[in-house]
Amino acid sequence: FVLIYTSSTIFGISSDYALAMSRLFGLLIFFNLILHSQQKFEKLSIGVLSRSESCSEKSKSGDKLTVHYKGMLTDGSVFDTSYTRNSPFDFEIGQGNVIQGWERGLLNMCAGEKRKLKIPSELGYGSKGAGDGIPPNSDLIFEVHLLAINGKKEENKHFEI
Repeated sequence: FVLIYTSSTIFGISSDYALAMSRLFGLLIFFNLILHSQQKFEKLSIGVLSRSESCSEKSKSGDKLTVHYKGMLTDGSVFDTSYTRNSPFDFEIGQGNVIQGWERGLLNMCAGEKRKLKIPSELGYGSKGAGDGIPPNSDLIFEVHLLAINGKKEENKHFEI
């Protein structure tokens, strides 16, 4: 912060004191911004982005799920997405084939539903990270669209939340 003073006092306060206080205030704001930008997720957060009008079946352990997804770091940078490959991802939920954040966050979901998962690093890739795109101890954000459960798609309309 740069402040220009034209006299030795401002409102009865010495300019040196005012300058020191403004610098301190600036540092407090700076450290507060750093603290909030590095805030870690405490637990799994599941947000519903859109639902299907009807739901004949919800996902459960043992089901084969077909999803499209976008995976991001907390700064918004995308590290993986099935959309650009135009290739949905298939996996069996509850079998340990995906990260725990997905195992928990995609249960009780209807075909056609879209969710946003905020996953703490312990339920993601933890202290190891993954490849070049996911550093160690990274919290993750996924937007996931469940296309089908056991090959069955929901054909009804969807509505945004």
